[in-house]
Amino acid sequence: MDFIRGKVIESTHQVKALVTNINGKILLSTNNDNEFFFPRSSIKIFQAIPFSMSNAIKNYKLNNKQIALACASHKGEKFHIRELKKWVSKINLKAENLQCGIHGPLDKKACEKIIYSRKKFNELHNNCAGKHLAMLTSCLVNNQSIKNYLDYNHTHQKNIRKIFNKFTETKLSKKNFSLDGCSAPQYSFKFKSISNALNNLIKSYKNNYHYTKQVRTLVNSVLENPEFIGGTSSFDTKVMKASKGKIFCKSGAEGVFIFVDIQKEISGVIKISDGNERAIAITILNIFKKTKIMNKKELKNLEKKEKFDLQNHAGKKIGRISFTMK
Repeated sequence: MDFIRGKVIESTHQVKALVTNINGKILLSTNNDNEFFFPRSSIKIFQAIPFSMSNAIKNYKLNNKQIALACASHKGEKFHIRELKKWVSKINLKAENLQCGIHGPLDKKACEKIIYSRKKFNELHNNCAGKHLAMLTSCLVNNQSIKNYLDYNHTHQKNIRKIFNKFTETKLSKKNFSLDGCSAPQYSFKFKSISNALNNLIKSYKNNYHYTKQVRTLVNSVLENPEFIGGTSSFDTKVMKASKGKIFCKSGAEGVFIFVDIQKEISGVIKISDGNERAIAITILNIFKKTKIMNKKELKNLEKKEKFDLQNHAGKKIGRISFTMK
């Protein structure tokens, strides 16, 4: 993957990828299958399964948009914050109960609007707010402490690790443990372990594995509300819209992207080595083309929404992003 300014390669991004079918047959690999990496926010759907398993959704009458936000990295757009506020109100908590920290909306317009209005950012603007609300809501309905809900040994975090162990078909140890940007536990996995998890997610959705009801609840909520997994300009949102509900996908910080094609029973995990997310879109488009996950019409519609010719702040073309698949 090259960033070309004029006619000269200015920067190069290495792509690590593993694409398999539901039976584990390798369709594409960069031979990094046994390397460890942090999948970051791409695996939020697995972190949300204990939430879906609890009685939280029914007990607090959570809607599908709020369920989708449990798996999301939202951009802080108006419609995101509206649903998060409703959710906080339903469980009778305040934004400050979330221990994810505070940052401005990732959507530029939404962020500028708050700044210009001289209002303050709060925890709900954090892109991981939905994940944290899901954890808190699960704790409340299960009569667990919410003061230390992010602790490694908290019951809810143990339940999340059980899900990871089940779907990846491996066993996490303390050496895999670290903290995510939102202070929630984050774990390193091998590429092939996340590949196993994604294939088992497809099996679960199709009732050939465990937790079918919970997985269907989460996946269907996201596919019905793709703008809630990321936002208006998010690539994962665009992919799901372009596929018309056939592909579930999720981006993660530091250049991570996962996808599952439910109909074709194919999954993929991608990591840009240097963490630069500008390389994600063109990588995924080329992988979809090579593995025929999307047809020409779907690819064309998706490609139109991305900019691979690069412009400076004056609107002048200065280069392009080029992808070479060996």
